Amino acid sequence: MTTTPTGGDAGDGLGAGLEPDPADPSPDLPGTSAFVDAGAVRLHARVAGPVDGPLVVLLHGFPEFWYGWHRLLDPLADAGYRVVAPDGRGYNRSAKPDGVPPYRMDALGGDVLGVLDALDRESARVVGHDWGAAVGWWLALERPDRVDRLAALNVPHLAAFEAALRSSPEQLLRSWYVAAFQVPVLPEAISRLGNYRAMTRGLVDSSRPGTFSEADLDRYRRAWDRPGALTGMVNWYRAVARYGSRTDRERVAPETLVLWGARDRFLTRSLADDSLAFCENGRLRVLEDATHWLHHEVPGVVADELLGFLDGRAGA
Repeated sequence: MTTTPTGGDAGDGLGAGLEPDPADPSPDLPGTSAFVDAGAVRLHARVAGPVDGPLVVLLHGFPEFWYGWHRLLDPLADAGYRVVAPDGRGYNRSAKPDGVPPYRMDALGGDVLGVLDALDRESARVVGHDWGAAVGWWLALERPDRVDRLAALNVPHLAAFEAALRSSPEQLLRSWYVAAFQVPVLPEAISRLGNYRAMTRGLVDSSRPGTFSEADLDRYRRAWDRPGALTGMVNWYRAVARYGSRTDRERVAPETLVLWGARDRFLTRSLADDSLAFCENGRLRVLEDATHWLHHEVPGVVADELLGFLDGRAGA
């Protein structure tokens, strides 16, 4: 599969399909702020690297936004990749459709396909963490022709996760918050209390000491505080509970790397191994001292693993 763009430069240095952001709120951070028409919604994204480089799409999870990848942008861009890290629909500066149905898995995956279409790319290497990994798994199952390689960080294959929820009391207990998010309005109200005290504590308490600085948390607070953002973010959970996430396929055809922090508070270690059973060509790399937030805790290790895998040197 090719990742060479067929469109030309848009003349603004960003390349085809990307709209410059004159009000970039983070000029001090790696990459450039831009907007992309993904078809159903307009998404904000952070982009880096050469316009004509092989495309890597970075998909964040809850409760992050593109900033979750800020330590990975430069290493990937310096290696020659064109990196696009969108804010998922409902998050930060991306569109926030009303209601729960717009946050079904097919809509979330469709947004990524819309980004590829807007950039005039046939396919991309997809890297996802948490909810972003779930969307990546869905894409690799539903549209394997458009996923060159998949790297999934600390979220398992969709079928492996559903099986664990049915059979593992431990995993069911760890996933208690998914049920709590189904209540209307209340999760958003609780999240806002004390300047987002519960949400920031959730990040800090579930990560290694010092992982998230106060400056990091301030950036997250600003993203969560945007009108409609909290409801959009929680609606991902409401939609998956109502509509599910499974596809007709279970076998993942694209080459897959499962990168896992073993000290994950939310997901059992066995889910990483279980995911490989669904991959035609999969590899697991476990970071024993990392948590769910491995891309923040050991970004250099994660960057090395990703570069080796994306370059086709995995396991070398």
